[in-house]
Amino acid sequence: MAWLHISAPGRGAVPTATSWCACGRDRSAVGIRRVLALAADHDSHRDTCPLRTTQEGRAAA
Repeated sequence: MAWLHISAPGRGAVPTATSWCACGRDRSAVGIRRVLALAADHDSHRDTCPLRTTQEGRAAA
């Protein structure tokens, strides 16, 4: 349901990344620090995505 696309074309090039999810989340980043931050945010989105979590699961936790 979620995709992370990172492009780092070569030495000296500026990396870019796009994070997309079927829930409507659509973010992008340019530059090493921002791409790394977006990758971490994309990973943490798995725990908070409304398509992956349900009310029942939250109550049980």
